[in-house]
Amino acid sequence: MFHQDYSDAELEQIVEEAMLYMCACPGQVASEIRRLRELIAYQQSCEQQPDNESVVHQCIARHAMQSHAVMEACLSEVLALEGWDRQTLRMPEGLRMRRDAVLRGE
Repeated sequence: MFHQDYSDAELEQIVEEAMLYMCACPGQVASEIRRLRELIAYQQSCEQQPDNESVVHQCIARHAMQSHAVMEACLSEVLALEGWDRQTLRMPEGLRMRRDAVLRGE
C-alpha cells in the first residue's frame, strides 16, 4: 500500500463541503485523488493476473502513486491557503459568506 495523508472518508467530506458551499476547486482535487486511488488499485490487481504484462502495470501504478503524492500535497496547501479547519474539514466562514453574497447578487 502507498502513503495516504487523507482517508477516503476525509476526501468525501471535502467534496461534500465544497459542493455544499459552491467552492469546487478543493473538491476537484479531492475527486482526482480518489480517481488516482482507483487507478492504483486497478493496476495492482492487473499485476496479479498471470497473463498480463506486469512491467506495464507497475509503471502505471508507480507514476499514479507519484501523482497521488503530488495531489495530496496540493490539497493540503489549498486547504491551508483557504483556511479550512483541518480537523473537521469544514470550509472557513469567510468563504461561506462570500458564497452567500454571490447568491444574493452582491
